[in-house]
Amino acid sequence: MAVSRRQLLAGGAAGVGLAVAGTVPSLGTPAGAATPNHDHHGGGRPFPPLVDDPDGILALPDGFHYRIVARAGDTDLDDGVGKTPSHQDGTGSFPLRGGGVRLIQNHELTPYMSQYGVPWVEGTVYDRGAPFGGGCTVVEVDKRGRRVAEWVGISGTATNCAGGPTPWGSWMTCEETEAKAGSTWSAGGQSGAYEKNHGYVFEVFTDSSRHQNPLPIKAFGRFAHEALVVEPSRKRVYLTEDASNPNGLFYRWTAPHGVTLGPGVGAKLSPTAGKLEAMKVLLDDGSVLPDLAYITSAQLGRPFRVEWTEVPDRDATTTSTRKQLTAGVDVTPSKKLEGVWGDQHGAYVVASFAFAPADLPADATKHDGQVWYYNYAEQTIKLVTYFPHLTATDTADHAVKYPDLYFDGPDNVHVTPWGSLVLAEDGVGASHVLSSTPGGATYAIARNQLLFEGSYSEFTGPNFAPDGSVLFVNIQTPGITLAISGPWGRYLV
Repeated sequence: MAVSRRQLLAGGAAGVGLAVAGTVPSLGTPAGAATPNHDHHGGGRPFPPLVDDPDGILALPDGFHYRIVARAGDTDLDDGVGKTPSHQDGTGSFPLRGGGVRLIQNHELTPYMSQYGVPWVEGTVYDRGAPFGGGCTVVEVDKRGRRVAEWVGISGTATNCAGGPTPWGSWMTCEETEAKAGSTWSAGGQSGAYEKNHGYVFEVFTDSSRHQNPLPIKAFGRFAHEALVVEPSRKRVYLTEDASNPNGLFYRWTAPHGVTLGPGVGAKLSPTAGKLEAMKVLLDDGSVLPDLAYITSAQLGRPFRVEWTEVPDRDATTTSTRKQLTAGVDVTPSKKLEGVWGDQHGAYVVASFAFAPADLPADATKHDGQVWYYNYAEQTIKLVTYFPHLTATDTADHAVKYPDLYFDGPDNVHVTPWGSLVLAEDGVGASHVLSSTPGGATYAIARNQLLFEGSYSEFTGPNFAPDGSVLFVNIQTPGITLAISGPWGRYLV
């Protein structure tokens, strides 16, 4: 999510893609309200209207409340090295005895992008050429979401965007960059050069800073990672790439024969272990779909067959991984591939938006968001939620008149304990946390009221505590982590 939907809004009417385009949901209907057709999701009741917060931070439905868990530049790190870093992004929750939770949080920062970067702590540093920038922190809270402690999990990384939890209880953090060793950076009156390549996945543990091992998992490839999900079999990993010119890919890594993933994979896998492949979507005639933007709401719930093409050079020694394969022949790319989160049967994949003509085939369809579901066993992918594209004028008009009805730019995704989805919105105008039933309706469950430097910052990292009692979410700037409590089961079951 390095390039915001807010930064790239362009006008123009939606186009028509292939022979599959059809009527999109009306603006008076929450996005995705057509064609309930999905096998693995919870039901639910509509959430009540949002009520403005007198403190001007977070609007919530009646009966729900929040507390601030961490705030950049305000709360302290236990390592004694500074304050909570800013730009919190992908986040995972991990249970503790007694009902507490440890959150592992990405910080989507480059060196000196903020005065509150992730500081070096011995045992956590990957690249000393990338100081005080991206990384992860671990935040411990009690069963009510009250802050207990916070420390550094990994440092010396860059642009840690999203990632994903593992079945064995750690967090995979993803660098959304392709910076190489020797490339220079300059920010905040400081400058320097990276000493190591970036664009990798790292494993971070819930333990203290002394029990980390900041090694890149090179087997998973080097590209502009966004997020990943580990298949329950622990033999495959699925990864999204947020990139353009050309658009990014959806990847699958398969473990070598006889290997099952577990803790410490960074130290156990060789750089060329297993196989890294990229997705191609097949149409009925066997041709390859040129871009996911060809599929519109007319195809909600329809499965498309998927095949996989091996990436020749996963470490992108001379050429980016996505540029090694040809769209519409070897692979099916998509603009703004963002969050991914799995259940027992497959993975939800978000394509945040597509409207910039330079990044799309001429006859592809502009959209403000797609949520896909990839089925592991069937090797099919289908569209389960669709957010139609509007012009800049329409967007501004509806965002003002209907701040809690018009949604665009889904980004991070999380599967709730009830099987429904929570989406973080990175769109235009009001910014929401959304409850979404695949193939069904989408409702606002929170709205950012905090105007920061002229805009309402995106939400990031929504995720429930394992027992479903608390929803954690971040407002990326100025950098606030919130714990939301309320009668979730009344609306999500």
